[in-house]
Amino acid sequence: MGVTDAPSWLLSAFVRSALAAGATAPRAEIERYGERVAQRWQEPERSFHNVRHVIDVLARVDELAQETHDPDVVRLAAWYHGAVFSAAAQTAYAGRGGEDETASAEVARTELSALGVPERVVERVCGLICNLRRHDADPKDIDALALCDADLAVLAAEPQRYAAYRKAVRQEYAHLPLRDYLEARIKIITKLLGRRRLFVSPFSAAWEDPARENLSAELQRLKTELAALGEDTRPVAASLVSVAPAEPRSPSTAAASGRRWEPTAGLSSRAAVAPAPDRVAVGDAPASAASPDTAGSPETAASPDTAASPDAAASSDGAASSDGARSPDAAAEDEDRGPRMGIERDPDYVRARRGRDKERRGRRKERRTEEPDESPTPARDDDLSTGSLFRPPPSLPRS
Repeated sequence: MGVTDAPSWLLSAFVRSALAAGATAPRAEIERYGERVAQRWQEPERSFHNVRHVIDVLARVDELAQETHDPDVVRLAAWYHGAVFSAAAQTAYAGRGGEDETASAEVARTELSALGVPERVVERVCGLICNLRRHDADPKDIDALALCDADLAVLAAEPQRYAAYRKAVRQEYAHLPLRDYLEARIKIITKLLGRRRLFVSPFSAAWEDPARENLSAELQRLKTELAALGEDTRPVAASLVSVAPAEPRSPSTAAASGRRWEPTAGLSSRAAVAPAPDRVAVGDAPASAASPDTAGSPETAASPDTAASPDAAASSDGAASSDGARSPDAAAEDEDRGPRMGIERDPDYVRARRGRDKERRGRRKERRTEEPDESPTPARDDDLSTGSLFRPPPSLPRS
């Protein structure tokens, strides 16, 4: 709708409100600024937030005028509340799409000051506009409550008009993928329905039920449409989530994947090959040997689960039997010390594994106790029968 197509009373209404608010500029100058702000509402990208929306908000303000303190100040705020608008993808994805209340308030401050409106009134208009950012006005501010309710009144429109409103909003964001639009719209409607009350001014109480019926019906329709699209199989954008590929955990894995395997210096063999929790690569074989850089590291003596145990150092004593063969306990322990994946990260599984480790250490201690000790007993320095150097000299016979 162009300025020439607007109702004949539109610019006259702007002039009356500006003069009532204290504008001192000539009437022709006020009309010129009225045409300027009306042209802002006619930008090509506006399908819903256009001059028709301003007319609807002004009509709702008139319905609530009896409960406002300064209805003309509220009307000026309605004129400028969406003077700056953007439906670009960049602002939409950043959560700042649609009417920019902060920038619109600055436009109102500049133009109303140029018309000679008192500074106190100008700041009041700007404050009313900024309250629309979250539609969360002070419950004691009657004018702010009236403007918030007037701006949301379209939610209580009859079903046919509400359907036209939905289509107009979608047209403003037609350049966005359907899935992204549906998810964003569902989030907005869910937040609105989660409010205790949508309309807070006394005269707008009758709008509550129709608005909730419209929103609930639209929410159900959006969820059905989103479910029909199926699961989102699009790759996650690199700018949103950046996950590095899992490093090969063994030379054999590196050869299979075509990547070079490099041991991690300063870490234990298990830490060097274990994957990060958020990038587990299923099917990779664990490394079978320690890294050359960490072979002498004290951390390689035991895994983190057993390093704090006082019996951990004895785990290597019973690793092999007397004939050089690997014992079942040692083989089971090597298996338990591998990288943890899947159920092996479960707390119950960890407790059971630690219990098995404790039982194996106990059996090794019993075997060492039962085996005869064939090592020679070291001589004591105070043993006089062993010819110690500290043996006292024999006593001499008396003359």
